[in-house]
Amino acid sequence: MPDYHDDLRLAHVLADSADAATMERFKALDLKVETKPDLTPVSDADKAAEELIRTSLKRTRPRDAVLGEEFGTEGHGSRRWIIDPIDGTKNYVRGVPVWATLIALTELGEGGDQPVVGLVSAPALNRRWWAAKGGGAYTGRSLSQASRLRVSQVGVVRDASFAYSSLHGWEERGMLHNFLDLTRDCWRTRGYGDFWPYMMVAEGSVDVCAEPELSLWDMAANAIIVQEAGGMFTGLDGRPGPHSGNAMASNGLLHEEALGYLTA
Repeated sequence: MPDYHDDLRLAHVLADSADAATMERFKALDLKVETKPDLTPVSDADKAAEELIRTSLKRTRPRDAVLGEEFGTEGHGSRRWIIDPIDGTKNYVRGVPVWATLIALTELGEGGDQPVVGLVSAPALNRRWWAAKGGGAYTGRSLSQASRLRVSQVGVVRDASFAYSSLHGWEERGMLHNFLDLTRDCWRTRGYGDFWPYMMVAEGSVDVCAEPELSLWDMAANAIIVQEAGGMFTGLDGRPGPHSGNAMASNGLLHEEALGYLTA
């Protein structure tokens, strides 16, 4: 199995520079916010963080391709870095500390383009999570100061804690009835949103989470962290990985049962 330690170390360096840039602008009175064509907000901090990461990658991994939320695709090749400079921009611009920089590395293989490294850094929460293929998933402030992540052992939906982002996304897709059936049958539900529920699945504090519409940069880093913690990450169509345009993540034990609610 390839060794991704150097790539993981680089992801930490990239996240350090992004954290510095985003925290400097967090709650800034002169923060500039624009509306993108898809009607989602983007701040000057989003753009600055992605530019920093891209500049570093051009210097350190010039042969690798890059896909970022704000500046699209650059380069070609079997390796591709996928960047969400601020996942949770709506929180960021309102001063809510639940946002993060997501960095993933994917490689082409027999199963297509799949994540092999993932890092999620939430500096306003003073939290960071990461994983590399075959190496497990961890949380901490550095590679040398970390605790290994493991998913929960809850085996049935009626005992599960379920996290979601919002109701309107499910309603827009005609899936609200199915979604509500799942929430009614779960032991506990909470609307944490964005990257955080995936990290809680990896930590074992939440058992399952799902979102009806996502982009690749929202999912790539989360997917490998959940998988390396022992969980499952699929689309609502059941396809493994972050390429379905939506997602369910779980501890694996109750994945098929929970997925059945949303595909009935």
